[in-house]
Amino acid sequence: MLKNIQNKKIILASQSPRRRELLAGLDLEFEVMPLHAEEIYDPEELKREQITEFLCEVKAQAFQQWEDDILLITADTIVWMEERAVEKPKSRGEAIEMLELLSGKNHEVISSAAIYSPSKKIIVTDVAKVRFGDLSTEEITYYVDKYQPYDKAGGYGVQEWIGYVGVEEIVGSYYTIMGFPVYRFFKALKNF
Repeated sequence: MLKNIQNKKIILASQSPRRRELLAGLDLEFEVMPLHAEEIYDPEELKREQITEFLCEVKAQAFQQWEDDILLITADTIVWMEERAVEKPKSRGEAIEMLELLSGKNHEVISSAAIYSPSKKIIVTDVAKVRFGDLSTEEITYYVDKYQPYDKAGGYGVQEWIGYVGVEEIVGSYYTIMGFPVYRFFKALKNF
């Protein structure tokens, strides 16, 4: 299907099982190579998609094994609400607070994916809107205790129990909310 990249070695620089699943769903052969990069940015300087695109770049800069036949893929996702990024929770208490914040309200999920070769790069970004219904304290603590969503922006995974019982409405791509803007990524890959 993608003749333009058939002789390329694709490397996904992500620890996310969801990104692996979504990339595999495109029938691509790839290796997973998580990179260790400090995901630090200035929240006064960067907003919304500037954050996810910047963090894609930070992850790519940590890659050291460039060869002509390599395509490196990096990605990042944030939850954006009330003019700030809602990060990954660092503790049970933070995860509960995040879900209490999201309960009964709208927020945006912003996901970026980047494709790099030694001589070229493309970054694509997509935004989806999510509305949670009112979540009870019991529902929130059940989800956090059972699913431990500490690796997820906003403290939740839409594909998990909380998405089934709590997400009232989505405007945009479900896959963007899962953490990878699949449609935009595939179009970019076809033109890379």
